Amino acid sequence: MTSPTPPTPTARPGLAATVALYTAARVALVALVTALLLVAGVPLVIAVLVALIVALPLSMVLFRGLRSRLDGALNTARERRSREREALRARLRGDVPAEEPLVASDEPADREADRGQQ
Repeated sequence: MTSPTPPTPTARPGLAATVALYTAARVALVALVTALLLVAGVPLVIAVLVALIVALPLSMVLFRGLRSRLDGALNTARERRSREREALRARLRGDVPAEEPLVASDEPADREADRGQQ
């Protein structure tokens, strides 16, 4: 008899994948409502316009989980960009944090030596 394997942590999809999934779900909902209205005998243009209006509140209710996942992905991307921006500003000011190693081209001594050789 084999023992069950422990669940492996799944990686969360990135921002692009989450946006694509949410967009596809919204477009599918509009297409579904449009198809239902067309079957009911509503003209195509009217059916698409009504479907766009009806799909907004429906998607807020039906896709609550997808929206929370999208919010999480947006917050993660925003935090990462903020950290990168602060690190860049610190490097531009010359305040290199201790956790970031200096790159050879960032050392001022190398720049002065290069200027002296020219």
